[in-house]
Amino acid sequence: MSNERKTATLRYSNDEIVVLWKPSLCAHSGICARGLGEVFNPQRRPWIDPLAATTEQIIAQVEKCPSGALTWEKAPAPEVE
Repeated sequence: MSNERKTATLRYSNDEIVVLWKPSLCAHSGICARGLGEVFNPQRRPWIDPLAATTEQIIAQVEKCPSGALTWEKAPAPEVE
């Protein structure tokens, strides 16, 4: 993994939330994948699919991340023209 990617914050979004992943903080404990493998699958690229479960399920799993590498925020409201 390149240094740029290790220090980056990667974002994965559905219409309601954005899951943020900071590779530099990740302890690779596997709690995310064991708890919600349909969303967090390290064998797949991209490895996070925020459309594979409900927003509530994703938030609950992200909040179990022991290293703080996974966090979430509300998705920005769509722009109205």
